Amino acid sequence: MLHRKIYQLCCEGRDVWIFLRDQQRWIERGRILDIEGDLVTIRYETEEDDEVCSWEEMVRLESIGAVTQKLSTVPRGDTEILVSEDCPETEKLRRYPESNPD
Repeated sequence: MLHRKIYQLCCEGRDVWIFLRDQQRWIERGRILDIEGDLVTIRYETEEDDEVCSWEEMVRLESIGAVTQKLSTVPRGDTEILVSEDCPETEKLRRYPESNPD
């Protein structure tokens, strides 16, 4: 089941956070590039001193303990959040009348 879910995340190309239980560490904002057998290729970046380093790491499927992804973000502070009433008319979902089972 985990193999199937990781394959879905690989196809989506979204950022994920992966916990490696054998190393007891998180890979933050990584991208799953490929799955071949039980090897998962992950690309991510880290900041060290004044450098940004790009890494590509292959890990075994059984060493992955958890995979999370960000669903949404909301800005902090005193900002006004747009709601559905502020959406342009062309982007609004149409409401279909409910059918009565009479």
